[in-house]
Amino acid sequence: MNAATALANPVDIAYLVTGICFIVGLRYLSHPRTARLGNRISAAGMLIAVVATLTQGIVAWSIVGGGILVGAAIGIYSARAVKMTAMPQMVALFNGAGGGAAALVATGEFLRLLVESPTRPPTLPIDESITIVLSAIIGSLSFSGSIIAFLKLQELMTGRPIVYRGQQFVNGLLAIVIVASAIAVILGTNIEMAFFLAFGGALLLGVLFVLPIGGADMPVVISLLNAFTGLAAAMTGFVLSNNVLIISGALVGASGTVLTLLMSKAMNRSITNVLFGAFGQVQAGAALSGANGKASGNVRAASVDDVAMMLAYAKEVIIVPGYGMAVAQAQHSVRELADQLEKHGVEVKYAIHPVAGRMPGHMNVLLAEANVPYPALYDMEDINPQFARADVALVIGANDVTNPAARNVPSSPIYGMPILDVDKAQNVVVLKRSMNTGFAGIDNPLYEDPKTVMLFGDAKKSVDELAGAVKGL
Repeated sequence: MNAATALANPVDIAYLVTGICFIVGLRYLSHPRTARLGNRISAAGMLIAVVATLTQGIVAWSIVGGGILVGAAIGIYSARAVKMTAMPQMVALFNGAGGGAAALVATGEFLRLLVESPTRPPTLPIDESITIVLSAIIGSLSFSGSIIAFLKLQELMTGRPIVYRGQQFVNGLLAIVIVASAIAVILGTNIEMAFFLAFGGALLLGVLFVLPIGGADMPVVISLLNAFTGLAAAMTGFVLSNNVLIISGALVGASGTVLTLLMSKAMNRSITNVLFGAFGQVQAGAALSGANGKASGNVRAASVDDVAMMLAYAKEVIIVPGYGMAVAQAQHSVRELADQLEKHGVEVKYAIHPVAGRMPGHMNVLLAEANVPYPALYDMEDINPQFARADVALVIGANDVTNPAARNVPSSPIYGMPILDVDKAQNVVVLKRSMNTGFAGIDNPLYEDPKTVMLFGDAKKSVDELAGAVKGL
């Protein structure tokens, strides 16, 4: 086929348009103001790709059509029913579904080639066997790892690292078995047993890989698993000679890898430390909490009226949202409180830490849902110099990202991690259910700072009460 004929192929043209849509959509997704348009452009590109693929001839239209209907119904229901606070879990599930689909397609192609092989025992061309085995291994690892991430995020299992003696040795040994099995498939040595040994080993490794990772590192893990799924999809594209899969998989893999590195940099930790450091185990030490999680020692509790008075008569308030706000679904209440404060002439800003929450951009998504003006959202680098001028820093469920130990306690597991400088504000108000530790499993000395007061209770209820009290002043 010459270049002119290839260019005239409607399917190839459709795939080219799809690739352009994905690239433009990804560019628009980089900014909250254009993210919705980027999502629509990417969705349009995917629709074009699906239609173009279906025109190439389908053997069992009933099965394909049924799969499309069931998948579309599940997708529409999930998108409409899922709460914004549960978006990380949904991302983990969808990511796992992508990895699992890539692994299953590779397995199906592997079995087809075995049946059609002219030799007995069957053999595969080296180029095809490499892409097939890579797609199966990476896809299955992403699938099982994403399922464990979902279970942790949904709190169906503990979010703390699950570790045991010799864990790294077991994982290393399993990785060696997978690599050896993959090489056996490529060399044509007992390929059926070797393939399914690699496939099953990758499924198991995905589980063992995510178990020792705590909730604090889940944003990085989600990004990394997303990159794995993209790589698996790209390998599947080579298996099926499908250009749009290669393009989309490469885009997802590259963007996921870049995001993973950026998230690690934001925590001032290496990828190896994130993946193998078992970060988030509860640390032994002096507790700051008293009976029932209430304040004790140097920790001061405050009433709603006290905090409302402090906020209403401030000139500048910086709100610091965290996962506690997400759990309580308090983003709309926070917006209402900000509106009431602005009516009193208070300037309100929002400090966004890059790894606050359980997925990249978690706080941005929640506050955007509550229609918080984007110019009021400040990245960590921009807001930190402004804390010293703020009258009040209002921390809503953010723990580790406000912990001063990251700056001045070398023995702390979060030492060196960039944090929001809330302790430099004139006054600090922390909204928490109790004095329990955050994802890192360590106490926060901010709570014993003489400038800090604690307002205990559910974040949504507390913020609603604060908004009502401010309105009444």
